[in-house]
Amino acid sequence: MTTTDSGQRVTSPLAHLDQETIDRLAEEFDAIHDEVYGDLGDRDRRYIKTVIATQRQLAALGRIVLLNSRSRGAWVAGTACLGMAKILENMEIGHNVMHGQWDWMNDPYIHSSVWDWDTASTAEAWKHSHNYIHHTFTNIRGKDKDLGYEIMRIDPNQKWHPVYLLQPFYNVLLTAFFEWGVALHDLDLEAIRRGEKPMSELVEDLKGIAGKMRRQIVKDYLGWPAISAGAFLLSQAATGGAIRQPSTSRIGNVIRRRGGRRARAAAKFADQVLPGAESTFLRTLAANFTANIIRNVWAHAIIFCGHFPDQTYTFSQEEVENETRGGWYVRQLVGAANIDGSPLFHIISGNLGYQVEHHLYPDMPSTRYSEVAPKVKDICERYGLPYNTGPFGQQWGQVHRTIARLALPGGKPRPKPGPYHRPPHSKGGEPAVSEAARFRGRLPADHPNAGPEHESGGVEVSPPPR
Repeated sequence: MTTTDSGQRVTSPLAHLDQETIDRLAEEFDAIHDEVYGDLGDRDRRYIKTVIATQRQLAALGRIVLLNSRSRGAWVAGTACLGMAKILENMEIGHNVMHGQWDWMNDPYIHSSVWDWDTASTAEAWKHSHNYIHHTFTNIRGKDKDLGYEIMRIDPNQKWHPVYLLQPFYNVLLTAFFEWGVALHDLDLEAIRRGEKPMSELVEDLKGIAGKMRRQIVKDYLGWPAISAGAFLLSQAATGGAIRQPSTSRIGNVIRRRGGRRARAAAKFADQVLPGAESTFLRTLAANFTANIIRNVWAHAIIFCGHFPDQTYTFSQEEVENETRGGWYVRQLVGAANIDGSPLFHIISGNLGYQVEHHLYPDMPSTRYSEVAPKVKDICERYGLPYNTGPFGQQWGQVHRTIARLALPGGKPRPKPGPYHRPPHSKGGEPAVSEAARFRGRLPADHPNAGPEHESGGVEVSPPPR
């Protein structure tokens, strides 16, 4: 099979495999999944609870330090803590919990059916567009809406349009405000245009995004800045006005322009009381805004590096007709790319540095990806399949080179990697009975249909059956 939409031929990684071999490959990939699920237990539970506790402590520390946001050192430290807390909450916690990776615990709080995250996308819209659409139809042109997020040409087989000339520029905006771009993407405006999605659903989605926007504005741009300003006022009162502050108040200047004796008196009072509080409010607001940008830039980089480097394959809809489970596994394998990095790098990237393993096993707890990676590499070597990985700088550079090049007409697919080669690392053994199996009947409160096999309206991927 080859991809020929643009006139450029790229040999499918499945071309050298017969159906019997593809079926055997599916059994091997299934066995890796079953072995991990047979081993899930206390150490996995401790991991996710530790990460959640650490994230909350970082967020609290950042908020406390930013009470003194008029200090440059405190501003930098508080912003860094808050930015890291938002990254952890978005990547390693929110993304993975809402993928159903921790549903096997049947915890009433750490569960895909109840978890929401501190980002613009609503949980339900994201679970449908990402968990179901993207992970089921990965890199199928015309079906995977995450392929360039429908606003960028990142594959030569995508038909060129003059609007793509601007994609290097609006990609910069997407980087900074990624959470809002994803939220708008999840609306699926194309489906509405085609009449496949009723306007009533769009209205509900917009209400959800508006609610998320309102909460973020109230929390990050009003509430916490006001608390910081209040802390300054209390400190100023406790020290008898000993804390240095600007000589005039912004509010006082506005009042002063009105003229009159009362206005001057009110402005003078404001100059005595408010300048430090105003400065603290604005600096805390700026810190919170910066922390959100930090989270957005990092999420954009990790997600784009995992999907759009040169090594990844895309597929026409004709190529995947009558796709078997083994074919689905191979499409997931070659439609993603890993990022080499340290253990800390993988934690703050939500373990999406193992994007290949994540696409093979989106419901597997993220901390297990490093364990199964050698087994996936072994399968790749024995079946003559590529295993796409590279340093962060390399992957990031390829992504942005592609975005810049394919903004122009034409273009051809970049060379794809050959079969992976390294000494085999296979491990046999029958899967044990896991906690997920033993406690399948223990259900989260108010969610009687939840559990390892639950249907949540968007969490589960839908590959061909075994």
